[in-house]
Amino acid sequence: MAVGSMVKLDASDGDINTSDNLNMFEGYQKVFIANGANLKVADFINTKLTHTELTTAHAKGDILTQTQSEGNIASMVVDFTDEDSLNTYGYAYYAGTATAFDTSTAITGSGSGTGFTPTHVTDKPHWYDWTVYPGGESGSLPNKAYLGCLYRGRCILSGDPEHPYQWYASRQGNPWDFAYVANDAGSPVAGGDSDAGETGDIIRALIPYKDDILVIGCSTSIWFLAGDPANGGSLNELDLTIGMFGAHSWCFDGAGNLYFWGTNGVYKTTLPGTPECISELSLPRIVRDEEANPATHRIIMAYDIVRTGLLISITKLSDGTSSSYFYDLKSQGFFPESYPDECGPYSSFFYDANDDDYRDLLIGCRDGYIRKFDETAKDDDIGVADEAIDSHVTFGPLPMSNNPKLTGKLTGLDCVTAGGASGGTQSDSDDITYSIFTGKSGGEVIENLVAGTNPDVAGTIKAPGRQRSNGIRRKIKGVYVGIKLENSTASETWGFEQLMADFKLSGRLK
Repeated sequence: MAVGSMVKLDASDGDINTSDNLNMFEGYQKVFIANGANLKVADFINTKLTHTELTTAHAKGDILTQTQSEGNIASMVVDFTDEDSLNTYGYAYYAGTATAFDTSTAITGSGSGTGFTPTHVTDKPHWYDWTVYPGGESGSLPNKAYLGCLYRGRCILSGDPEHPYQWYASRQGNPWDFAYVANDAGSPVAGGDSDAGETGDIIRALIPYKDDILVIGCSTSIWFLAGDPANGGSLNELDLTIGMFGAHSWCFDGAGNLYFWGTNGVYKTTLPGTPECISELSLPRIVRDEEANPATHRIIMAYDIVRTGLLISITKLSDGTSSSYFYDLKSQGFFPESYPDECGPYSSFFYDANDDDYRDLLIGCRDGYIRKFDETAKDDDIGVADEAIDSHVTFGPLPMSNNPKLTGKLTGLDCVTAGGASGGTQSDSDDITYSIFTGKSGGEVIENLVAGTNPDVAGTIKAPGRQRSNGIRRKIKGVYVGIKLENSTASETWGFEQLMADFKLSGRLK
């Protein structure tokens, strides 16, 4: 497969419910899908041997051998046999001049499984049902699961509507064994998220942190499993008053800090540690303002390594309307963003490719496109067309005097836009529209800035660079002032280096 290209797994067509919640995680060079009753595997490592139904399936770890001629041998380490014992999957390797299994030579095995001659040999990738190993000794998967992750070599499932407080862990190193009866350190385990004897909280997120900690985010509490559940691990409380929104509403930064959308906003915590709400000062009403509901909205969070920040997106699943925030880790500031409905973020993933041309944060959008941010683009891509970017920055409310009982007067405003030099590699700014609002209180100015209507003064700042005509000399009187700079013209971009305002006292407030 060529770098940067995608290949469709044809067998997956119609095999998942895209109108239902879907989670996927990687492990053992496979992708495991939890989509309610649709539990699936995309296998990128194994070879598949199709055969008649085996009386006894070959056990995981058996060595299959096909001697094609003297010294020319195809071998396989068995990984999985499906529940009908018609397909055996495993890692293939070859000796001599053998390069593949053939369909004319018998295969023998190292264990007690039935010998066979394959009728078909299929190379990776594969798509098949995620089931336990056949034979009745490997337990069973839950009837439904919507959450999943890999932790300490175990496939962990949860989100079972029949038991919403329960999690299920496969045998260590074996995604096909969920028999919770073995008495050994690698045994499959099923557990809850509560103190002994109590009914647990509804699990909404499974968050593995390396092989050390598994965070279990619930609707009104957060727990964590330290160590291995079958070998000395312990279930602990992270917080009993804060809940998590959903399966995708969390991420780690490069320093190992966990961020998540919780009961009262965006939180940050170490593991273990005490969650701190980092949005309560700058965005104290963010949860109430967004009015996101897990039944109708999806919240995704991702760490953008390239831009050193977090992307937080709240999307309504029915129509793609969304609002987003970029949290800059350097300035620790939240920057609100909004995207066209076609681009409503449903998922995000930082593709850490070896080739820098492909190394970026990828956004899975409502219209089926996978997009990324492009600093050189001047418009948003919405599929068959582009849409102008409407961007703005506001300053204020700013006091116009050093005494709130006195009014001030804005006597001058100068703006130096980006660029302006001949040649060079830096982009020049296009023209900027400005609006100035005054009021007797800071709240009045904020309302005017949000509404964006009836400014005291408005006009255009010419670009690029420092231009003599950009000085604004109209005198504006008030107690507080707000300034808005913006550009909403298609195929234009803008930036500025400096904004300077001059004030002087005007008199008593009347």
